Amino acid sequence: MKTVNIRDAHKEFKKYLTDNRRSNSTIVAYGKDIEQLVSFLEELSKNHIHDVTKEDLEAFLAKMTKSGYTPKSISRKLNSTRTFYRFLKINEYVTDDPSLLVAHPRYQLAAPRILTPTEYRALRDAATHDPRMFAVIELLLQTGIRIGELAALKLSDIQKDSLRIAPYEKHLERTVPLNKRAQEALNKYINVRPKTDSDHLFITKSGKAFLIRNIRTAVERYFRLAEIKNAKVNDLRHTFVAHHLKHGASLVLISKVLGHKRLSTTERYLEYVKDRAKENSLLTEL
Repeated sequence: MKTVNIRDAHKEFKKYLTDNRRSNSTIVAYGKDIEQLVSFLEELSKNHIHDVTKEDLEAFLAKMTKSGYTPKSISRKLNSTRTFYRFLKINEYVTDDPSLLVAHPRYQLAAPRILTPTEYRALRDAATHDPRMFAVIELLLQTGIRIGELAALKLSDIQKDSLRIAPYEKHLERTVPLNKRAQEALNKYINVRPKTDSDHLFITKSGKAFLIRNIRTAVERYFRLAEIKNAKVNDLRHTFVAHHLKHGASLVLISKVLGHKRLSTTERYLEYVKDRAKENSLLTEL
């Protein structure tokens, strides 16, 4: 077993995440979580990672709880810690993993926010005079793709009646069907899209890529204009799932379109869908 200072191990861990092409958001989140852990361990005068015990990790999570972090956030910090320890074992800095002995706090997942037909129609109406945002909203609503996948779309990804979704973070490449509403919204936007050398589908007036944070801000602005309260961009994806489950679309088909790794992720929506129609293999328009 090699000896390593806790602070140095943290630096190597961040480089490890970068070298393994983890997303920027993942690197930032894990980096902050482990920075908090490292600072806490230094307060305990634990300068080498092999000195850390299960009780130290439990004390860290207890401190986070007292600081006001929710059980869900605490659970995420434990996941970050376990990922850190997997890195440590790979590099032979530890032989045992005390994080595996620490239990996750129990918490209930919040019910997904599902827009009503009145709400998503109002959202459409609010964006009807903005071809770019109308297309953004329609694509998110009609295909269920993630906002990061939408931001990464290239003109070359648009097929006659489908979209190619490039690999994104740990999600594999897939093809998503485009219904008539989505095709019409895309065509209207492309007809007025600024002329530029950029191959990004959604761009700014200056021809630069329309970034995730700016897409999120713009969609949330239209939520406010449509007077839709407590809604976020990802709720369009929730609405896509709920609509198709209600109308009987196959769980396997929906899971494949969404890019879910496990069917159980799609199945959890069933408890929020009433009067589900007989299962079929069709996707309908919203």
